[in-house]
Amino acid sequence: MLIQLAIRDIVLIDKLELHFREGLSVLTGETGAGKSILLDAFALALGGRGDGSLVRHGEAQGQVTAVFDCPMDHPARRIAAQADIDIDGDLILRRVQVADGRTRAFVNDQPVSVQVLKAIGTALVEIHGQHDDRALVDPVTHRAILDAFGNLSGEAQAVTEAARRVRDARQALQEHRARIDKARKEADFLRHAVEELSKLAPQAGEEEALSERRILMMQAEKVATDLNEAFDAVAGSSSPVPTLSAAVRKLERRSAQAPSLVDPSVRALDAALVAIDEARAALEEAIRAAEFDPRELEQTEERLFALRAAARKYDVPADDLAALRARFVEDVAAIDAGEEKLVDLEAVLKAAEQAYVAAAKVLTAGRRKAAKALDAAVQAELPPLKLERARFITEIQTDEESRDPNGFDRVEFWAQTNPGTKPGPLMKVASGGELSRFMLALKVVLADKGSAPTLVFDEIDTGVGGAVADAIGQRLARLAQGVQVMAVTHAPQVAARAGSHFLIAKEGVRGSDRVATRVIPLDDGPRREEIARMLAGATITEEARAAAARLLAAAVH
Repeated sequence: MLIQLAIRDIVLIDKLELHFREGLSVLTGETGAGKSILLDAFALALGGRGDGSLVRHGEAQGQVTAVFDCPMDHPARRIAAQADIDIDGDLILRRVQVADGRTRAFVNDQPVSVQVLKAIGTALVEIHGQHDDRALVDPVTHRAILDAFGNLSGEAQAVTEAARRVRDARQALQEHRARIDKARKEADFLRHAVEELSKLAPQAGEEEALSERRILMMQAEKVATDLNEAFDAVAGSSSPVPTLSAAVRKLERRSAQAPSLVDPSVRALDAALVAIDEARAALEEAIRAAEFDPRELEQTEERLFALRAAARKYDVPADDLAALRARFVEDVAAIDAGEEKLVDLEAVLKAAEQAYVAAAKVLTAGRRKAAKALDAAVQAELPPLKLERARFITEIQTDEESRDPNGFDRVEFWAQTNPGTKPGPLMKVASGGELSRFMLALKVVLADKGSAPTLVFDEIDTGVGGAVADAIGQRLARLAQGVQVMAVTHAPQVAARAGSHFLIAKEGVRGSDRVATRVIPLDDGPRREEIARMLAGATITEEARAAAARLLAAAVH
């Protein structure tokens, strides 16, 4: 529900902060005091159309902030969460209106688009008045209202799911038909390609492996000659090993005569012989590693060139040839077995359509039953609202050729305002005042069917008085037992039934020649005086005060 509304620099409002409670709140005041300004500002915070003329004269910008307390599972919080908005605590909707016409929107101090703000605002508040532009215009809304009244959410969801299955089955069938048609046109090419690629049998990653092996073998061929030459120098006919070994033996025979001279040289020569032997072993290992069959190089190159030629031919990377072959095999199989699969897919689509029709017929039957109950319930509310000669009609047009996710039915609220006149869509045949009262009757009937947590009624009592105004007041009060209701009213009978009463008035601004709109919460005494003014007009009499007291006392009982 709305718990706070703050307005700054909007038309005649310089600074205003209002706090609201549960139940029925009324806003009263003389014509021109600023009630419409207040509602326009509220609508702006809910995502309504901005206008630079709303900014108070002389100011660069104005802003409106609306604070709501609603359950954590409320649809408004889900919308906010989907927009990546922090939803902890209250939901705070703020709209800044710049004098040049631009606006900025915020939810919980996070910038959002006006579309997101409006979606959240619509989930939180419904505004109904003589010029209502939301609740009754769109027949899609009427269908949702009827489904809510008839507790048909399960049946409606079943139809939506059945329609999705029909759509999926039809799409699968269409895609398969297109694939077969394409495959048939390319049948000869596909069969040749499958034969060629099957013979080639490409493997993923094969090109890279072959390329690396080819490079290694080509490099080994060049290196092998040098390795053999080095080996010959170390261990071949020109090896220094025999000469060095003979020198070591000769020096060792002289070791006893001059050990200090001979032994170091012998050790050095021994180390050289060991190093030469290690070099020989390393060269032998390298020569073995470099050995390859020239035929392997030839075969590797042939395979590599064959893969690359196929890749160029089919215009895909060599690594994708295996997947291409698999796809071609599937396409050929689709040609061979396509008709059988088409029959299966057609059967699936037919079964899905039959299931949809069955579910949609159940929903249509439920809607027709609910429509009769809704018509009767709304009709019972009309006589006290001075619509005793009117009829409320839920018009259902059924088209069984449709496969709409919402079923066969187009639902629209109609009315017959007087006997003998032709019924028609409610928006076209009802006057502004009648439309508001029809809306009130609907809302009373649907009070426990998922209404927005805050309902605003703008002068729905226009043109009525006495018992009719009292009937409107009773219904607003009854509606306020389940949701928060705010009503702008000129009827004292309505005002007397409110739990909270706000007086809207114009006051001169001290030190200035301009005026500003003020909103004053009224307690018992001032409230009785305001209701007396509403009864008597400019001159408040004692009789009017007594009548106001009686209205307030009657409203309590």
